[in-house]
Amino acid sequence: MGEIKESALFIADSHYPHHGDAFLEILKKLESKEIEVSQLFLMGDNFDLLFGHNTYIQSFSQEAITLLQRLSHTLEIHYFEGNHDFCLEDIFPNMHVYSRKEQPKIFMLGEKKVAISHGDKYATGIGYDLYCKILRNKTTLRLLKPFEKMIINHRLQKLSEKDICHAFYGFEKRVKSILEHYKEVELVIEGHFHQARILGKYISLPSQACQGMIAVVEKGEVVFKNL
Repeated sequence: MGEIKESALFIADSHYPHHGDAFLEILKKLESKEIEVSQLFLMGDNFDLLFGHNTYIQSFSQEAITLLQRLSHTLEIHYFEGNHDFCLEDIFPNMHVYSRKEQPKIFMLGEKKVAISHGDKYATGIGYDLYCKILRNKTTLRLLKPFEKMIINHRLQKLSEKDICHAFYGFEKRVKSILEHYKEVELVIEGHFHQARILGKYISLPSQACQGMIAVVEKGEVVFKNL
């Protein structure tokens, strides 16, 4: 079981590069030691579209990818794959990469047992589960390779125009459904919803793209901050 250390940094839903350079800038500050942390938790959808087994898609985010690869040699990084970034184990071989299937992962924060996940694992529906299983598959990605530029260009254009920042009406009800799967832990940390809210033991991390915030562990508590 892993440990969440003091000064650990959580970054969720950056949606780089379509929604600003904040993700790239914080990676640069980590490399230069302007910001010093004990661990880095990437909570998924840090890239607006990135997946393995394809070099073309990597070309749109190469600077951030290269920075992360360098950082992973000196910094403990945990990457929780999201619905926009998946099949990343070959891109980031020196990180702890967790697929949707492997989430949630249990860590300890002091005496508290904490479940960590991107956030799209539970209360999503059978259709979404099937879609994820098909799309996040090495064979599927290789079968689509002859059409990669057409498909990727079209998808990137759509994503660049998408409004990803909005209120989630009925969020409390969704959280209640999600927490049915987390009865054995004291704390749940997820991204995905772009809400920056704490509801009881459920921490919905801020989206770096929407709220312009990250989360840091200070004195054993998860605190939202602007960086």
